[in-house]
Amino acid sequence: MILRRPEESWCLYVLAHGAGAGMRHPFMEKLSGALAAEGVATLRYEFPYMEQGKRRIDRPPVLHESIREAVAVGARERLPLFAGGKSMGGRMTSQAQSLAPLAGVLGLSFVGFPLHPAGKPGVERAEHLANVRVPMLFLQGTRDDLADLALLRSVIDGLASATLHVVDDADHSFHVRKGSGRTDEEVLAELARTFARWAQRTIGDSSSLASRSAGSR
Repeated sequence: MILRRPEESWCLYVLAHGAGAGMRHPFMEKLSGALAAEGVATLRYEFPYMEQGKRRIDRPPVLHESIREAVAVGARERLPLFAGGKSMGGRMTSQAQSLAPLAGVLGLSFVGFPLHPAGKPGVERAEHLANVRVPMLFLQGTRDDLADLALLRSVIDGLASATLHVVDDADHSFHVRKGSGRTDEEVLAELARTFARWAQRTIGDSSSLASRSAGSR
């Protein structure tokens, strides 16, 4: 695991990797750095298959257990806690949360939610999200071939507490073309800034709810 905790950290994001690239992939490194610039600590970790150098992805129960273990480690930092990750890592985190709440996690953030395989639009991969009871943030590119935006919006519209942030011209790797007028680094900064603002709101809402609950006793 890799913990990156800036001096002025105000929350921690347990950040899972995608299917084909581990926690040390340049995207994961750069995203962690961009989040650190916003005061967000990150805990990166690897699923067993990635640690063992295998191509075959672990079965969901194994992935879910790895996520719970990472969240438990992250909770030791005693910061407001969030979880999620890139592509498959984010989707598996949401599955774990839908089966049984991840202890202490205030919200989930998905960096490119893989709604469906490329060229095969569908929403089956999102059916479990109805059982997620914490706020969710979807960070999605307009050129992501694993998430038709119209379908994703229809899914999000049916959820109790979900936010969609669309990144113009970004693909599934959040790469933007030269003609977009922006760089990939600027996109990463946008992702981190958006996460930070959403996390701050979520923490505030959670605190208000806790205060109201305490006052009603």
